[in-house]
Amino acid sequence: MIRILLLISIAITVYAFVDCARTPQEEVQKLPKWAWLLLIVLFSPSPIVSVAWLVIGKQRGRGNGGRRKPPRKIIPPDDNPDFLRNL
Repeated sequence: MIRILLLISIAITVYAFVDCARTPQEEVQKLPKWAWLLLIVLFSPSPIVSVAWLVIGKQRGRGNGGRRKPPRKIIPPDDNPDFLRNL
């Protein structure tokens, strides 16, 4: 059980480090990017800083508020004037 927790901790730390390294500087919040990377490496056995990076360190997109895009209206070829014009 301890091995599994250690593997999960290492996986979270590696993911957070790579995510932080690939994030543009303008999307990093609270601390400079180099500070986040340093903290992730220094506290690497413990995933606390890695989880902190994933939760508060990176600017997230606004999203669309849970709304879906309306489905495109599909027009059959025999009703599509562009298709009929090309025949």
